[in-house]
Amino acid sequence: MSKNRDAEDPELSDDALFQGQADRVYGELLARVGESNPQPRLGPTRRVLELLGDPQRSYPIIHVTGTNGKTSTSRIAESILRAYGLRTGLMTSPHLVRVNERIVIDGESITNEAFVANWDDIAPYLAMIDNELIEADEQALTYFEALTALAFACFADAPVDVAIIEVGMGGEWDSTNVGDGQVAVFTPISLDHTGRLGNTVVEIARTKSGIIKPLASVVTATQQPDALEVLRRAAELTESTVVAQGSEFALLGTAVAVGGQVMSVKGLAGTYNDLFLPLFGDHQAQNAAVAIAAVESFLGGGSQMLVGDVLAEGIATATSPGRLQVVGTEPTVLVDAAHNPDGARALAEAIGSYFTFDEVCIVVGVLDEKDATGIIAGLATVTGRFHVTRSSSSRAVDPDELGEIVREVAGPDSYEVFDDAADAVASARDWAAAAPKRAVLVTGSITLVGDAIGLAAREGWKR
Repeated sequence: MSKNRDAEDPELSDDALFQGQADRVYGELLARVGESNPQPRLGPTRRVLELLGDPQRSYPIIHVTGTNGKTSTSRIAESILRAYGLRTGLMTSPHLVRVNERIVIDGESITNEAFVANWDDIAPYLAMIDNELIEADEQALTYFEALTALAFACFADAPVDVAIIEVGMGGEWDSTNVGDGQVAVFTPISLDHTGRLGNTVVEIARTKSGIIKPLASVVTATQQPDALEVLRRAAELTESTVVAQGSEFALLGTAVAVGGQVMSVKGLAGTYNDLFLPLFGDHQAQNAAVAIAAVESFLGGGSQMLVGDVLAEGIATATSPGRLQVVGTEPTVLVDAAHNPDGARALAEAIGSYFTFDEVCIVVGVLDEKDATGIIAGLATVTGRFHVTRSSSSRAVDPDELGEIVREVAGPDSYEVFDDAADAVASARDWAAAAPKRAVLVTGSITLVGDAIGLAAREGWKR
């Protein structure tokens, strides 16, 4: 195909020519067991990578886990490392619009061409392991196991100087844990995925601590005392070092600024003042502080200050799509991927601190197994108007059921139910356009945020 691109259609980009093939690969991934049912095992992913020559060993890894802030912390760390001139690989999950977003090379989502070529290279090896597993009466490689193998292979093929890898779920048995993180990063740990990870923060912390490898550098955000003790114990058993927010490093302060905030951070090796972060919310400044400490640990073992103008560039160019992102104006439409109570509370606080809206309509949809009551309670502090709907996910809670939860938390006059998310957003935008200083916020699940971003693009109002 590549030899005949210009002859086929000189107006088409290389990436567009491979769109259909990329859709085919995504279909093959979707045919596997989905991410809502991860297998607690590492053997199959490790076996695939062995057959591929262990690509995950060809570059150092910064491994990131936690309950909230993983993606933003990963993206900020990647941006800083790229400002240093390193060729970076970044794996995050889930995606918002296209699966390519999950595999980022040098700051850009992987091209369709590279996505397809690498998949086709590894597919025979995936099939070999699938057959071995089926013959042993085990589940074939899951969507996330196959995607993890693909990401590691893509980074080796690029090649990258460093990979920042976000855990899919948990840590100990997450398929990304076949890679050995030189730096293990922990964002705040709270209750989420309790059916898989445990019913207490301590149990969840214990599962997440499994990413700590021998002699690693452990960087942790502020944690509940019991969770921090679990991480310190795991570090002790692996002869790793631990630096914790609030003691070895800290966010010294942050101030609202046009387009984001200006912050000061006490790092491991020195203090960095007046850094502009183009993300909204104090929680994002906390994420940035953790990312800075992670990069200090990676580049100089925490003993060498980062170069001021390079750090400033990395922070100022950081992005985190779907995290308090303005996707539309006139009226303002924000999206945020908050999908648990802690995330909802942080979002509500940021809306009150970083914006000056008089009224907000929240378009909300939640996935099953999530604490919908806690999410709605967190959001209800900034609005009395909810448009309750569902995302395109098969795991979306029925809008009528979610509406009853909103009724219980926020009152009988606080909500309308929409079976279709597009209708919910359209109605909210009409309401917001009818008066000044009104806004729309779409939140509750990452899939609903992705649906809203896609809708904005299709309808022509995406910023």
